[in-house]
Amino acid sequence: MIRKLVALGDKVCGYASCGDFIVLLAVRLYLIPIVFVGARSKVLGFSGTLAWFSTPESEGGLGLPFPLLMALIVTTTEVLGCISLIFGLCQRLMTLPLMAVMSGASIMVHWGNGWLAIANKHMESSQRLQGFMAWLGENFPLRYNYITELGDPVILNNGMEFAVTYLIMLLVLLVFGAGRYVSADYWIRKKFLD
Repeated sequence: MIRKLVALGDKVCGYASCGDFIVLLAVRLYLIPIVFVGARSKVLGFSGTLAWFSTPESEGGLGLPFPLLMALIVTTTEVLGCISLIFGLCQRLMTLPLMAVMSGASIMVHWGNGWLAIANKHMESSQRLQGFMAWLGENFPLRYNYITELGDPVILNNGMEFAVTYLIMLLVLLVFGAGRYVSADYWIRKKFLD
């Protein structure tokens, strides 16, 4: 009985693995806008990125050594990483520097804020938001209704949760590549290596 169940499970999983390229494409499609927004903000606001990298931590910056070099490396990595994700080109190779940038961001920017990306109701920032929303509801009910009609507002905690999630998704791409059929890597390998 157990053998039949295991065999059935293997058969079902075998059919499901035929669509593995869809999962890898979905991971890439999910990551594209995230990497694009970071790359775009760094390219269009490079002077601001440079200032943030060079400003001491005590003044709200990162206080990095060689800030110009670091800003160039991070910006270039995100631009090339976005192109790699879009086309599935050199995916495994480009995933490594993207993972390094994501790890650096997790440690330098998000680590001090803990795990949660969105503040829970017990955090001081959420309590301040709740106080503001109560004041807004009492004094400006129309504005309160406008703000809350699509859902309750939340406040970001800027924790590591999202960054680690993206890092895990990049790890999937590192291990499995960009996927079959819908990546340049697949077609290059098929044309020149098979």
